[in-house]
Amino acid sequence: MEIFEEANSSESVLDLSRLSLNDLSFDTINVSEKRRKDTKQLYLCYNRITVLQNSICSFSNLEFLDISNNALTVVCEDIIRLTNLKTLIAKNNRLNEFSLPKHFGSLQLEVLNFSGNRFDDMPSQCLQLLRLQSLSLGGNRLKSIPAEIDNLTSLEMLYLGGNQISSIPAELANLPCLTYLVLCDNRIQSVPPQLHRLHSLRSLSLHNNLLTYLPREILSLIQLQELSLRGNPLVVRFIKDMTYDPPSLLELAGRTVKRVYFDSCVRHIKFVDFCGKYRLPLMHYLCSPECSSPCSSNPQSDADSDDDNSVPADRLQRVLLG
Repeated sequence: MEIFEEANSSESVLDLSRLSLNDLSFDTINVSEKRRKDTKQLYLCYNRITVLQNSICSFSNLEFLDISNNALTVVCEDIIRLTNLKTLIAKNNRLNEFSLPKHFGSLQLEVLNFSGNRFDDMPSQCLQLLRLQSLSLGGNRLKSIPAEIDNLTSLEMLYLGGNQISSIPAELANLPCLTYLVLCDNRIQSVPPQLHRLHSLRSLSLHNNLLTYLPREILSLIQLQELSLRGNPLVVRFIKDMTYDPPSLLELAGRTVKRVYFDSCVRHIKFVDFCGKYRLPLMHYLCSPECSSPCSSNPQSDADSDDDNSVPADRLQRVLLG
């Protein structure tokens, strides 16, 4: 089995992927003690490993471990001896909330990916990983997000797409560093207004849920650049109304006037209030910047302009409605 040591020219990277390794053969691979200690990145993808055995600890300086696409059901207790481990990728296995050792939360992990497993609940051990920056649990069977998620104050990316989550806890807003939040392909019916406190959020994926409205407070997400809403009732109904409600002759005439006389028009995003329930960003055409001034005779316009002025010009670069 010397081929294992020759598989990668870098002494710090050992790739044992796609070698049909099972629990027994992994324990008996012919890798020298020095090579084990020098290895910082270990790839065990696409094998037949069902239990991550204590022999993994012989790679004492390991920083990165990828054991995706196996049949993994159990992670050994001694994994906590890997004090340098920063990244653990274990996608597409058979792990559940009973597969992890009791003290798994004592690891110094920064990146954890358990997508494509069989978790019904978010493991409590994961909520103890205080240095965690990226957590992926997509494609599992999660029905809820625990309130204790706010323990992960270093979290920058949270991927929970493809589960059965029905609600978003307000405690999610207590994550000061959260930049990317993916909650697509769930059963979420509403977005808590408290999420406006996620001042670092740049991307919010909510497509393919059951949303019928968005709270106005979403406009306070000053860093938000991408908002994905396609496949929700609020967008489906909105697009359907646009498709099957043709414009009047007056509106068509207005469009023609705009096209003919205002080629150098001003464009900006206008947030339109629908029934006081949610606001959608639409392109707004003006003949000059002065046209955006609120009408003094309309008190509602003053409130709308306050919202508009609070939204920077480069906000929401992509709004995915379909």
